[in-house]
Amino acid sequence: MKPQEIIKDKGSLWIFGYGSLVWKPDFSYKRSKIGHITGYKRRFWHGDDFYRGDKEKPGRVVTLVEDQEACTWGVAYEVTDSQIEESLQYLHMREVVLGGYVTEMVEFFPQEKGQAPLSALVYIATSDNPIYLGPASDKEIAAQIAACRGSTGHNIEYLVRLAEFMRLYCPEAEDEHLFSIEAAVLDTFHDSGEIKTTN
Repeated sequence: MKPQEIIKDKGSLWIFGYGSLVWKPDFSYKRSKIGHITGYKRRFWHGDDFYRGDKEKPGRVVTLVEDQEACTWGVAYEVTDSQIEESLQYLHMREVVLGGYVTEMVEFFPQEKGQAPLSALVYIATSDNPIYLGPASDKEIAAQIAACRGSTGHNIEYLVRLAEFMRLYCPEAEDEHLFSIEAAVLDTFHDSGEIKTTN
């Protein structure tokens, strides 16, 4: 079912971000909530040949992989009225056309106690996508991230910003995959002074 069909009788939509959307949604929204979804784990298994890499050296960005025992933390954004169509048009270009993601509806659990779960739209890239890279060791993924840059910056910046978000907003959550790759990148490049992020 298309997002437009799901929300045609509603005045608002929640959109869940677990990658670059956590720090750079780039669309107008009414409010946001930090929280998690279950049944999926976040993995650096998707290729990016535009934003964080190029055609010859695709970067590594996150997608969601089904895992009934897992949960993934991120941010849900509520868009209302005209924001709905504007955000979906923007995200269709950013996530679907250029990113190769498809949409799903998931149950989102806010971090704040006492709040009921919400139904949220999420973008997921699967192995059906031609730029899907699939699993690799932490060191292999780290080496690929360290070597790639795209139109919005270095692939390392994407990794570091995501790790910073988790530490700052979800300090009790576990994400061994994310932090293991971050550690592998930092171990490799710490002495070279090559790691730089911009605000």
